[in-house]
Amino acid sequence: MSLTISHATLDEIVSLCHRIPEFTLPVDNAALQQRIGASAPCAMIAYVGEEPAGFKLGYALDKDTFYSWLGGVLPAYRRDGVAQALLEAQENWAKERGYKSISVKTRNSFPAMLMMLVKNGYQVIELEKKGEVVDYRLVLRKGLNI
Repeated sequence: MSLTISHATLDEIVSLCHRIPEFTLPVDNAALQQRIGASAPCAMIAYVGEEPAGFKLGYALDKDTFYSWLGGVLPAYRRDGVAQALLEAQENWAKERGYKSISVKTRNSFPAMLMMLVKNGYQVIELEKKGEVVDYRLVLRKGLNI
């Protein structure tokens, strides 16, 4: 398996979002741009061979904290190391730009994501109770030890 990661456009990310079954709300370029605002985003796409397999998108919360906002891997490429490779690439990107930590939010309904984050040194710092327990949001953070 040949895995490469490159910078992505918001259009490429939107296209992948539409193919990931967990993303139930409509996503378009304008919505992504509105959320990112004036911040310089980190937009990455992973390819397996020539096929797009997953993405990560994040932006600065402040001068020290990077927020890993949105990411996903197409079902056909899960358990192939795509999410791990994207996580590592995003962490390296943030370190190179002087961020001191990365924050991320996930839900109880995504246990694989939560386990990957914990395995990579992220720690739960907050719990947001919304809806049923499965919908609770967990906020995690990792120091980048620059």
